[in-house]
Amino acid sequence: MDQSYLFDAELIKRYDKSGPRYTSYPTAVQFHEQFQAKQYQEAARLSNEDLVPPPLSLYFHLPFCATVCFYCGCNKVITKNRNRAEPYLQRLHKEIAMHAGLFDNDRVVDQLHWGGGTPTFITPEQMRELMTETAQHFHLRDDDSGEYSIELDPREIKEDTLSLLRDLGFNRISLGVQDLNQAVQKAVNRIQPIEITRSVLESARHEGFHSMSMDLIYGLPLQTVESFDKTLDEIIEMSPDRLAIYNYAHMPSMFKVQQQIDEKKLPSVSEKLEILHHAVDRMIGAGYVYIGMDHFAKPDDELTMAQKNGSLYRNFQGYSTHSGCDLIAMGVSSISRVGFTYSQNYRDIDAYVESIDNDQLPIFRGIELNFDDVLRRDVITSLICNFILNKNDVSEQYGISFEKYFSEEMDALQQMQNDGILHLERDIIEILPAGRLLIRSICSIFDVYNGQHNETPRFSRML
Repeated sequence: MDQSYLFDAELIKRYDKSGPRYTSYPTAVQFHEQFQAKQYQEAARLSNEDLVPPPLSLYFHLPFCATVCFYCGCNKVITKNRNRAEPYLQRLHKEIAMHAGLFDNDRVVDQLHWGGGTPTFITPEQMRELMTETAQHFHLRDDDSGEYSIELDPREIKEDTLSLLRDLGFNRISLGVQDLNQAVQKAVNRIQPIEITRSVLESARHEGFHSMSMDLIYGLPLQTVESFDKTLDEIIEMSPDRLAIYNYAHMPSMFKVQQQIDEKKLPSVSEKLEILHHAVDRMIGAGYVYIGMDHFAKPDDELTMAQKNGSLYRNFQGYSTHSGCDLIAMGVSSISRVGFTYSQNYRDIDAYVESIDNDQLPIFRGIELNFDDVLRRDVITSLICNFILNKNDVSEQYGISFEKYFSEEMDALQQMQNDGILHLERDIIEILPAGRLLIRSICSIFDVYNGQHNETPRFSRML
C-alpha cells in the first residue's frame, strides 16, 4: 500500500480538533459504574467457550516513579521510598491469581507488557517474583516467540538490569526519551543525558532484544524546529526499530502536575505544527515508515509488515500485531478487553488495595459493547491502522448495507473527499496522503458518542 503522507497546513487547521486517540472504542469516557466484576467474569466464561478461545495478552501497571515529569498524565505514585512497592506487588500477585482462575490454563499468553510509572522502579528480586507468579498462573511462552515488552526509563537501568529482563523473558523494550535538549529536559524536570540513553540502547542490542522503541514528545516548553532537529539527528544515529513522536497535550486542569510547566515557554500552535512537519519529514527521509498516529517503524519491522498485509491492530499500548487476544490488565487504573467488554480497575491505589484485600476483583467500571459498538469499532480500527476500509467486507460480516447504515457518515466523508483527505469508491474508503495525519478526525466521523461531552475538555487536540 502507499504509505506516503502530505502535510497540508490549511487542511490541518480546518480539521485539527479535540478528540480521542481510539485506543479503544467506545472510549473510556463511556465506561460506567453499572458494569462490575460479574459482567467481566461472564465475559471470561463466554470467551473460554469459544470454538477456538483466543490467546491472551497480559498488562501489568507498575505506577511508581522516583521523580515526577511535569508533562506526565499517567496514573503514578511519586516516591523515592522503594519499600512502598512491596505492599502493592503483594496485591498484584493476588490479582493475578484471581484473574487466572477465570481463564482456561491452556490459553497461551502471546503478548505481555509491563507499563507505568516506571516498571524498573521495583527491585530485581521483585521483578523475578512478579514474573514467577505470572508463570505459575498463566501459560507463558518459553520459546521467545511472544511479544513480551517493558517500558524503560534509561535513568533507572543498572549494569545488570537488561540481562535480568532478557532472562525473565522480555524481548522488546520501549525507552522514554521525550527530548535530548538539556534546556527542555530541565523545563519538564527530566534530566537524562544522551550518554545514558545511548548506552541502554547499545546494551539492549548486545543482550539480543528483538525490538527497541523510543518515545519523543513534541510541543514541550522551549522546543523549536532547530532544537528538535538536533534531537532527531541523535535518534536517527541511534537507529531504534520504532519511534513514537507524541503530541504534548497541555491540560493542567486535568493533570495537576502540568501546572508546574511555564505556559509562556510552550511553542505556539504554528511552531508546534512546524516541529511535527519537520519531524515526519526527517523520519521518512531516514528510511522509516509512517505507521500513523505518531508512530514510525523500519520497513522490515513487524508493525510495517502488519500494516501492509492488513493485520495491524490498536489497543491501550498502541499499535500491535496481536489483534485476536483477550487483554487482561492488572494493577491500579488498568483497562482490560475481554470478549465484547472493557473493564477498568480502580484508579485510586487505596481503593484498589481495599478491593483486593476483600477478595474482590478491583473493577469499578466498564462497558458491554452492543452490536453498533462492535461494528463501529471494527470500522475505526481498520481506518486508523490500515488507512483503508472495504465496505463490502463490513456489510457481509455484519449483515448490513454499509451505505444505508452509515448514510450520515458517508455524507460527512463526501466533504472530506472534496478536500482531498480521502477517496471514496463503490466498495472502498481509502485515506489519501493528505489525510494520514488527520486520521483521528476521519475516525471521529464514525464515533456515535462524539460530541456528547463538550462541556468538559476530556481529549487533547489531534495534532
